[in-house]
Amino acid sequence: MRLRVDPRTGGVVLTVPRGVSRRRALAWASGQREWIETALADIPPTVAIAPGGELSLYGVPHRIDWQPDHPRAVGVEDGRILTGGPADMVEPRLLRWLRQHARAILDDETRHYAAKAGVTVSRVGVGDPLSRWGSCSESGTIRYSWRLILAPDWVRRATVAHEVAHRVHMNHGPDFHALVERLFEADPTPARLWLRRHGAGLHRIGRRL
Repeated sequence: MRLRVDPRTGGVVLTVPRGVSRRRALAWASGQREWIETALADIPPTVAIAPGGELSLYGVPHRIDWQPDHPRAVGVEDGRILTGGPADMVEPRLLRWLRQHARAILDDETRHYAAKAGVTVSRVGVGDPLSRWGSCSESGTIRYSWRLILAPDWVRRATVAHEVAHRVHMNHGPDFHALVERLFEADPTPARLWLRRHGAGLHRIGRRL
């Protein structure tokens, strides 16, 4: 039996071998309370999106500059994210804007890499999955986590190149990896490592949509 704590959600996951009863597994897990509490305490707290706080955009900290007399439409200027309206609506408003902004940028970058690869993409969408940063279907639809807009530009673009390369190779063989590197024009390994190290933190920003 094995326990782990998901750093993205704080959920405790119990893996049980075949043949082990639910009762025995839960009894064993209850004896691991001290370990669970320590692991949960090590998870960074959720970062609220609030007036005066900081929000990572393109991997760069931006201050949330809210004033009641600012326009409600979100703007970005000199390391600040500007918005107005009711203070209690700042987080949902910025989350909607981040999602829309991410989709626009990811759509442009996907079309760019698709043209470079000589392939078509039928649709580009965004969501808030926990298990992956992007996915590519046989039909040509590519979907991304909107949270990539919080990561550095080079990390996001490496992820886009990865998904576009799946329009040519629906596998992770040598030809696929060679194509990713050609599209990205650099080694994408550092981008993958960045997401492994910092990706859980991106999932701790704001509430889930």
